[in-house]
Amino acid sequence: MRVDLHTHSTASDGTDTPGELVRNAAAAGLDVVALTDHDTVGGYGQAVAALRELGPRSGLTLVTGAELSCRVGGISMHLLAYLFDPAEPELNRERELVRDDRVPRARGMVARLQELGVPVTWDQVARIAGDGSVGRPHIATAMVELGVVGSVSDAFTEEWLANDGRAYVAKAEFDPFEAVRLVKAAGGVTVFAHPGAHKRGETVPDAVIGELAAAGLDGIEVDHVDHDPATRARLAALAGESGLLATGSSDYHGSRKTVALGECVTDPEVYREIVRRASGAVPVTAG
Repeated sequence: MRVDLHTHSTASDGTDTPGELVRNAAAAGLDVVALTDHDTVGGYGQAVAALRELGPRSGLTLVTGAELSCRVGGISMHLLAYLFDPAEPELNRERELVRDDRVPRARGMVARLQELGVPVTWDQVARIAGDGSVGRPHIATAMVELGVVGSVSDAFTEEWLANDGRAYVAKAEFDPFEAVRLVKAAGGVTVFAHPGAHKRGETVPDAVIGELAAAGLDGIEVDHVDHDPATRARLAALAGESGLLATGSSDYHGSRKTVALGECVTDPEVYREIVRRASGAVPVTAG
C-alpha cells in the first residue's frame, strides 16, 4: 500500500486542479492520497467528484485535510490536519481568518519586492494564483517568469521570500497549541509538517515538539524531501521518544516543484492509526 499524506492543488498553491491531482495520484499507483491545501477545504468537492468518476477499479482512497499556518515563539510552522469535520464552526472560523489575511500579506510582499527592484506586479501574481489561496509559491513563480530566480525553490532564501527574508511579510497564523485543540475538537488528527526543513528558515526546537505532543499532537512528518538522512533519523528518534506517529509524504505541488507524487510515503500501519483516531470524517473511496 502506497500512502501519500501531503499534497496541494490549485485550491491553494499547487498547479493541478483537485480533480487532476486525484487522477494523477491514481496514475502514479497510489492507494491513498491526502488533499491538504493551505488553510482551505475548497478543493474537496472537485476531488471527491473526480474520485467517483475514476470508479472502484482505481483502488484509490482520498483523505480530506488541510495544512494550517501556525507560529510559535516567532517561528512559522505548518500543521497537517486530517479527517476533521470541515463544517465545525470554531475551526472553520479560525481558518477563514488565516485564509483572508493571505491577500494583504501577498500584496505586502509584492510591494517589498518592488522596493528591492523586482518588477513583479500584483496583477501578475493574481493571474498565477487564479482561484487558489494566494501564497509565496505564486509570488516565487512570478519571479521565475521575470528571470529573477531560476526556480521556485530559489526564491525561498533570505535574499527573497524565506521566513524573515528581505521580502517576507508575516501573516495571520494559528497558535499551534490552539490549532491542535481545535482540530481534535473537530474530530481530526494533527501532524507537524516538515519540522526539520531548515532551508525554509528557523525551525521549531525539539522541546516545543515535545510540548505539542503532550498537548495532543498526533505525529510528525519524518520522510520529506526537505529532510536529509540525518534529519530523518533524528526526527524518527524524536517521534519514538515522544510517542508520536512518524509519517512520510511528497508535499506535492504539481509542476511548481520537482517532487513527484509518492516520492515519500507513510507506513500503512501509521495511516490506519490516523484513520482509527479520527472521528470528524472518514476517508472517501471510489466505490
